[in-house]
Amino acid sequence: MTKTDDEWRKLLTPEEYRVTRQKGTEPAFTGRYTDCFEEGVYRCVCCGAPLFGSDAKFHSGCGWPAFSQPVGDETVRETPDSSFGMERTEITCRRCGAHLGHVFDDGPGPTGLRYCINSAALKLEPREKTPRPDEETK
Repeated sequence: MTKTDDEWRKLLTPEEYRVTRQKGTEPAFTGRYTDCFEEGVYRCVCCGAPLFGSDAKFHSGCGWPAFSQPVGDETVRETPDSSFGMERTEITCRRCGAHLGHVFDDGPGPTGLRYCINSAALKLEPREKTPRPDEETK
């Protein structure tokens, strides 16, 4: 998926653009999904690709939404990142190239990974709740 810089600027908020297209990072503990544990699928804010499921989300205390794994093997791309004097692995959306965050090897089982993702790069698609039989209206 290829768009011009102007097209991305028209589609995204200034913060979404800064994070996803300019490899920015939102300040810790400020993102809308840091403490959100609503059920659903977290999609790329740029192209809508499904990235992470709420079942893989965990509270890491790092200040950003954390996931133990993406929804599929082909959803994100991992690239070495040595910016700011650190050795990390950058995570981008495989479909549109949006910067999402970084992955670290200090997460919980079964993967042992912590995908540390900017809220500004995500849009939660809530899972529709099926009412229990005793909650249905007649």
